[in-house]
Amino acid sequence: MLTRNVDMWDALTSVRALEDRFNRRHHYPWVFLNDEEFSEEFMRRARALLPESTVSFGLIPKEHWNQPDWIDVGRQNAAMKTMQSRNVKYGGNLAYHNMCRFNSGFFFRHPLLDEYKWYWRVEPRVKFHCDILDDPFVYLEENDKVYGTSVVCETGPKYDAEQATQCLYMKFLPQSRLSGKQYKARLSASFMENYPQYILPKEDTLMKFISNDNGRTYNRCHFWSNFEIASLDFWRSEAYTTFFEYLDKTGGFYYERWGDAPVHTLALALFLPRHKIHLFDDIGYQHDDWSHCPKDESVWRRGRCLCDARDGFDYTSDSCRRRWDALL
Repeated sequence: MLTRNVDMWDALTSVRALEDRFNRRHHYPWVFLNDEEFSEEFMRRARALLPESTVSFGLIPKEHWNQPDWIDVGRQNAAMKTMQSRNVKYGGNLAYHNMCRFNSGFFFRHPLLDEYKWYWRVEPRVKFHCDILDDPFVYLEENDKVYGTSVVCETGPKYDAEQATQCLYMKFLPQSRLSGKQYKARLSASFMENYPQYILPKEDTLMKFISNDNGRTYNRCHFWSNFEIASLDFWRSEAYTTFFEYLDKTGGFYYERWGDAPVHTLALALFLPRHKIHLFDDIGYQHDDWSHCPKDESVWRRGRCLCDARDGFDYTSDSCRRRWDALL
């Protein structure tokens, strides 16, 4: 969990929820990361909630959190001011930009995670609506999966300016897929052209999930990364680290509003066969107003769920669940 001292009670609420619904039966270890030293109170209260689990607290290195020295601060500040004036959520918040960059390219490099192959990302102030009776780590391992989540959505204008996500996408589009106007406005070389060895044939991937026009543009569908259960080895791979460093050097985490969710999703769509990705329908989950609740009555009853699927996010206008279902 990435969190701050000021978010202690929100963080502990999430811990309690996941422990009650799942981890009290398994006692998997918890790792808490912060860009400042954890307070004694935070550590004491977290350990009190987790008496049977190993609990670790880590400080994020400044070079993994703060913007790199080659970022043009003037350009960054001007871009953030523009995003704020357009009411792009968190667009004017430097800490949010730092967080998105950290979650995109550095969380898996923290020494406290070196010993682990799998992780479950947990955010402060989330809810788990159902008992999680089947171990998702075991399921992913036994079924040769790499990544799992429960919410697929489309980034709306208040969360991300459309031109920002299109610019992110065009950083790795081949020149041949761009119109003349797009080609002039974007980099002359793309990730896919520079690193073809990492790219799978699109018929084997999730290209149809992230693009409505055979890869020419990005439809903004993505996996909601604030809940993800995945293999750390994927993010540690040469393909992904090369991909992240390529994106990072463009400055888009600061000059635009690139979230870690579309970055993760685009990488998964580029580098993995689609059968390696799983949507956990039985894990009821909520973050802010976006939620997933199992529709299947037997799954709902088995998990003793406390949610109404009719109120869920899955088939609303901002969801990409129908698009995902069509690929199955």
